[in-house]
This record gives sequence, structure tokens and C-alpha cells, in this order.
Amino acid sequence: MSEVAIPEVIKKNFADHLILGEEGGITGDTSSDYLWCVDPLDGTTNFAHCYPSFAVSVGVLFQGNPAAATVEKERWHYCFFMCRWNLLGDLCVGIPVHILLLLVGEHFVTDRKSIPVKQIRNICLQVEQSLLVTGFGCEHDDAWNTNFELFKEFTGISRGVRRLGGAAVDMCHVALGVTEGYWEYRLKPWDITAAVLIIEEAGGVVTRMDGGKLCVFDKSVLVSNGAIHAKLLERIAPATEKLKSKGIDFSLCYKPENYVTDL
Repeated sequence: MSEVAIPEVIKKNFADHLILGEEGGITGDTSSDYLWCVDPLDGTTNFAHCYPSFAVSVGVLFQGNPAAATVEKERWHYCFFMCRWNLLGDLCVGIPVHILLLLVGEHFVTDRKSIPVKQIRNICLQVEQSLLVTGFGCEHDDAWNTNFELFKEFTGISRGVRRLGGAAVDMCHVALGVTEGYWEYRLKPWDITAAVLIIEEAGGVVTRMDGGKLCVFDKSVLVSNGAIHAKLLERIAPATEKLKSKGIDFSLCYKPENYVTDL
């Protein structure tokens, strides 16, 4: 349902905007400043098995920068909503509300205030006391093997590492303070766009896995509560640089042709 309904709502209300979806590909005006990144079901396998870690994720980019986001975590009735009003202004009022009305009826809250991670839960300052999350894609290649080694390393030095199978949900858990960090290779824009905004506005930190500034078209992401980010990078960044030296492709992916960004 959501893979059909969400694009219909966007096209009806913002006909000149561009849409990039996991299911529908690229549609709309590539000259638009606004790009909607839509994952109608993040965590498809979890959904198929009734494992309660899946969500509908919708993020809006303005000139390549995350500007509005909503992640609706089904079954648990979590709805994350965030806007950067300085980028979208009053236009932003209509964006998430239409989607939320469509997906969750009257059960949603909108608020222009951001809630820092430290107000949700006391920030964990040490990796050794942290609960971490990662993910593994379908390609069993060098990147997969490297991440498995990182999984083993962090399992040995932290409270534990989970693999839950839904990138948007995993990142939002960091924003809530439920977990302290998350990383994964081979992600797509519709996986992370909404959650990037949510984690940043919650006070967390988002980078590439080599430590560089993240663009949502990048193929790797590391998010944390901020306090442990440097420590995570001490192990993750060298492993990622080694992959790059082997020729593993980390170039931007799924960036629509002619879509102009200020990145």
C-alpha cells in the first residue's frame, strides 16, 4: 500500500518535486531543489516474518541537504518527525503532515522543537558501556567480510552488537538513546535520508565510515550519540580506508542525473 500511496500524495501536493524510491525508482522534475527519498518498507524481511523492526521512512532533501523527515515504526507506534525550518520554511508544514495523515491517521505529533539525546537518556561516554548496532547487505564481498570483523571486534569490547535489519529504525534508536552507535556499508539514499536528519537534530553525529562528511548518496554511514564517535572511528575508519585501497567502490550512488546539490 505505502509504495503506491506515498508517491501519489507527493505528486498531488508537490507536482514539481523529484521522487527517489526503493520501489519506484526516479520520477519527477530533476531540476527541482526538492528530492523525496522514500522507503515504503524499511526492513522487508522483518515484516515478512512479523519481526517487530520495520518502518516506513520518508525524507526530503533541499539541494542535497536533509530538510524534513518522518519514520513511522510500525507495531510499536513510534513516529519520528523532524523539519529544518530554515531550509523549507512554511512549505515544510505540508510535507510530513500529509504523509503522516496517510500512514497513521490521527496518531501523530508534530513539534518544531528538537530533543537532544542527553534529555532522552544519559549519554554513554565509553564504547565499553555501549550497545551498538550494525547491518549486513546481501553481497558477501570484501566489505561484508570487513564488517563482520568489525562486528566481532566491537562485540568483544562493548556491551554487545545487534543486527536488527532495518537501517532507518536502527538509526532512530540512536536518536532515542536506546543504542549508542550504528554503522553499515552499502546503504542507499532511501535507507538513511530521513534518519540522518532525525539523529542530527537529536544531537547525534553522522559521518561516513571513513570519518568524512556524509552525503546521503554515500555508500557507508556511521552514527552515534556523539560522545563515542571518535572511538568508533579509531577502528572503523582504518578498516574502511583499507577497503578503498583495494578498489572497493564508495562513489555516490543513486544521485539523480542533473539533480543540483550544494554539497
